[in-house]
Amino acid sequence: MADPLSSGLGEEQEKEKEDRERDKKAAKTENINEKDGVTETLAFNDKNGGSKGKKRNLSDLSLVRFITTELTRGYFLEHNEAKYTERRERVYTCLRIPKELEKLMTFGFFLCLDAFLYVFTLLPLRVILALLRLITLPCCGLSGSRLLQPAQVCDVLKGFIMVLCYSMMSYVDYSMMYHLIRGQSVIKLYIIYNMLEVADRLFSSFGQDILDALYWTATEPKEKKRAHIGVIPHFLMAVLYVFLHAILIMVQATTLNVAFNSHNKSLLTIMMSNNFVEIKGSVFKKFEKNNLFQMSNSDIKERFTNYILLLIVCLRNMEQFSWNPDHLWVLFPDVVMVIASEVAVDVVKHAFITKFNDISADVYGEYRASLAFDLVSSRQKNAYTDYSDSVSRRMGFIPLPLALLLIRVVTSSVKIQGSLSFMCVLLFYLGMITLKVLNSIVLLGTSCVFVKEANMEEKLSDPPPSVVSSRANSRAHHSIGSKTSDPILPKSDSDTFLTTPDEEDDDKIINADTGLEGDRLEHRTPKKDLLEIDRFTICGNRID
Repeated sequence: MADPLSSGLGEEQEKEKEDRERDKKAAKTENINEKDGVTETLAFNDKNGGSKGKKRNLSDLSLVRFITTELTRGYFLEHNEAKYTERRERVYTCLRIPKELEKLMTFGFFLCLDAFLYVFTLLPLRVILALLRLITLPCCGLSGSRLLQPAQVCDVLKGFIMVLCYSMMSYVDYSMMYHLIRGQSVIKLYIIYNMLEVADRLFSSFGQDILDALYWTATEPKEKKRAHIGVIPHFLMAVLYVFLHAILIMVQATTLNVAFNSHNKSLLTIMMSNNFVEIKGSVFKKFEKNNLFQMSNSDIKERFTNYILLLIVCLRNMEQFSWNPDHLWVLFPDVVMVIASEVAVDVVKHAFITKFNDISADVYGEYRASLAFDLVSSRQKNAYTDYSDSVSRRMGFIPLPLALLLIRVVTSSVKIQGSLSFMCVLLFYLGMITLKVLNSIVLLGTSCVFVKEANMEEKLSDPPPSVVSSRANSRAHHSIGSKTSDPILPKSDSDTFLTTPDEEDDDKIINADTGLEGDRLEHRTPKKDLLEIDRFTICGNRID
C-alpha cells in the first residue's frame, strides 16, 4: 500500500518540473522574438542589385561599420532651396550695407554742411538786405501790407539771436572751464560726457520747437486770431535756448579736449568704447523702416557734430602750441581713431539691424530720396520753410548753437591785427561763400536726380505732408464716427509711396464691440510717410 505522503511529494515535484520546463520554453520564445525584431529593424535593401529585405545579423554591427557610415553619409541642400537662398541673400544684404549706408551718410553730411555754411555766409547777407529794406521803406513808401517778407523776418530774428548769444558767450571763460574739467576723475568725466549726450538730444528736440514757435509768432497773419504770449517772450526763450545749448556743446568739446590731452589716453578709450555700447542697445530691438530712418538721420547729425567738435579741439590745441604744424601730426592718430570707430560702429549697427528685421539695403535709397525731396521742395515757389530749418527738423541738427560756439572759439584763438589780417579774413569769407554756392549747386542737381529716380516729381506741387496727414486723419475719424451700414475705411495718401511695410496687423480692422449688432469697425492711425518723419516723431512707440 503506497504511502500517501510520498505520493503527494512526487506529484508536487512533477508539477514543479513541468513549470520549470514551461518557463524555459517561454524564455526561449521571447529571445527568438527579440532577435527577429532587431534583425527586422536592421534590414535594408541592397541598391547594387542585392536581394531586397535581406536581414543582417547582430554580428554584422561593429564600430568600423558605424564610423564608415558617418564618413560616407550625405545630404542634399536643394531639398530646402528656399531657406538657403534666403540666407545667401541676407549675406549679400550685409555686404551691401556699408556701401549704401556711406552713400546716405555722405549725402547727409553735405546737407548738414550746406545748412551749417548758410549761417556763416548767406545769413549775414540776407540780414543786411532785410535791414536795408526796412530802412529804405519810409523813403520809398509802403508797397504792401508787410514791412518785411516772412522769410526776411525769420532771417532778422536769427541774426539778432546770434548777436545777442555771441555777446553773452564772450563772458564765458573757456580756459577756466578746461581746467575745471581736467581736475575731475576719469570715471566722473565719462559719466558727465554721457549725460551731455542725453542733454544734447533733449535740447535739440525742444529747441527747434522753440525756434519754430518764434518764427510763426512773428510772421502769423494779422487777420488770424493770435493765441500766443507775444513775440518778445518767444524771442527771449529762443535766445536762452541757443545760449544754453552752445554752453552744453562747449562742455562736450572741452571734455573731448581733456581726453585728447590726457597722458594715458584712458578717457579717450572709454569714450570710444561708449560707441560700441550703442550696438548692444540697438541691434537686438525690433526696428521698422521709419525707425531706421530716424536712426540714420541721428547718425548723420552725430557724425557731423563730432567732426565740428574735433575741429574745435584741434583749433584749441594748435593755439596752445603757437600753431606749430608738427603738433597737428601728434593729434592726427587720435582724430583718425575716433572717426574710424564712429564709422565702424555705424556700419555694424545698421548691418545687423537690417539683418534681424529683414530690411532690404535698397531702403537707404528711399532715405536719400526723402532728404533730397526736402532740398528740392525748399526751392519751389510754394515752399513753406527754409532748407536749414527743414534739416533741423528732419535730422535734429540745429546749426545756430554749433555755429555760435565755432565763432567763439575761432575769434578767441585767432588774433586779427592789421590790414593784412583783415584781407585774409575777407578772402576766407569769400572762399566760404564759394564753397557754399558750389556745394548747393551740386546738392541741388544730385537731389533732382534722386527725386526723379524715386518718381516724386508730382509730390512737389502737393501741399505739405503734415497737411495731407491731418486731412486723412480727420476723414478717418469722421468715417469712424458716422453710423452707416457699410462704413468705408479711408486710405492715407502715405500708402502710395515710401510707406512702412510694418506688421501685418497695421492694416487689419479691429472689431470695436463684438456684442453689438452690426460690427462697428475701427482702424488704426494711417501709417506715416517718410516725408512726415522728422527726428523726434514717435514711430512704433519709440524714438531711436
